[in-house]
Amino acid sequence: MEAERLIGLGRQALAESGTAQDIVAEAWQAQALAQAIGNRLALCGPQELRGEARGLSETGDSPAWGPGGPRAARLTEVADPHGALTALGALLGEVGIALVGVACATDEEGLYWACIEAIDAADESSDRVRGMLHRLAVRDGERARPPDPARGRAGPGRGPS
Repeated sequence: MEAERLIGLGRQALAESGTAQDIVAEAWQAQALAQAIGNRLALCGPQELRGEARGLSETGDSPAWGPGGPRAARLTEVADPHGALTALGALLGEVGIALVGVACATDEEGLYWACIEAIDAADESSDRVRGMLHRLAVRDGERARPPDPARGRAGPGRGPS
């Protein structure tokens, strides 16, 4: 399944989460998806993203998955790296907000620390995603910039007299 479609499913599942445990589970689903997208981009994404994508693929330690496994296992392609990273960044932001809400509302110490761990993983992944989006913007800006015909030539008032 294409990355942006899986991200959309994750956003929908997070929005429909009914309990604190569901929110934490969806946070780890999002983290697994970030890792899978990072892995895919590290293998066959744009060259300038591969190092940062490798780092994304290694962020956070996901919990042991049940028989269904993570939703991210269905990832087959990242057709539009910029679109997928933008959508993933939005999902990770939503996850962070939801986890902060759970952490602030709970009196259960175990749930609180599970939220903090998931927040840290989402934050680290968000940083990596922003870095990759920046690299794409730099690359695209360089391609869009017209060549400078004066570069390398002495203009009026420049150079030896």
